[in-house]
Amino acid sequence: MANLKETRNRIVSVKSTMQITSAMKMVSAAKLKRAQDAVTTMRPYAEKLQEILGNLSADTSEGDQSVYTEVRAVKKVLLVPITSNRGLCGGFNANIMKKVVSKVKDMTTEISLLCIGKKAGDWFSSKEQYNVVRTETEIFNELTFANVTVIAEEIMKAFVEGAYDEVHLVYNQFVNAATQAVQFEQFLPVASETEEVSSSSGIDYTYEPNKEEIVLELIPKSLKTQLFKAVLDSTASEHGARMTAMHQATDNAESLAKALMLEYNKARQAAITTEILEIVGGAEALNG
Repeated sequence: MANLKETRNRIVSVKSTMQITSAMKMVSAAKLKRAQDAVTTMRPYAEKLQEILGNLSADTSEGDQSVYTEVRAVKKVLLVPITSNRGLCGGFNANIMKKVVSKVKDMTTEISLLCIGKKAGDWFSSKEQYNVVRTETEIFNELTFANVTVIAEEIMKAFVEGAYDEVHLVYNQFVNAATQAVQFEQFLPVASETEEVSSSSGIDYTYEPNKEEIVLELIPKSLKTQLFKAVLDSTASEHGARMTAMHQATDNAESLAKALMLEYNKARQAAITTEILEIVGGAEALNG
């Protein structure tokens, strides 16, 4: 009977876990829809902004380029890994950590980390070999362009002041609910697309007030948009990864519950058979 009680308790526990994972899956599915709509709406705007910026900067003289396009000898690099504040989302966070570790091993420069998301901050802060300058976790409480702009301006200011020579974003790009692609994307300095644009653009535009002023205005806006899009991509990827992970966990719990129920029924049947045999044996002994 002790074995039956233990199996029954395990069945109750597994079914309780299944209810939790199923509820988490539904919550993530609802959040995913909103996050997916946000990132798919943002992408065309960000891409068009980059295209306009490329067309404008193609003919801009070198002396009028923005401070954000300055290419220097790379001695200090800032990596910005974007993860989540919570777990239970499969390999979503682990993939970002692996990518950062791989890139740090390949680089011979001084590396610093500005972590967006508690998971990245906690993991890298626990390792002595990584220099974590700051961890931003509050941004996910109210994910707006204004809140992301604060972080973008902080990074841009550090670059202009010479604290870093290059800045790269590391995040999960949303493909679909089951697929996320890890991106290692240059943030600063702004990559030049002059040759590519020159070969494809033969249109003569009239600019007001002038091309240089428009470029200087668009680059900071483009950088802020780039970071916001990366955070939106990461958020949508997180919900997709968690929904998928909870779906798999629910399926696994259901399979385990069925296996335990079969085991319980077999043990119960064996116990009943044993009791019947004992009763029959006792009755025969009395009759004899």
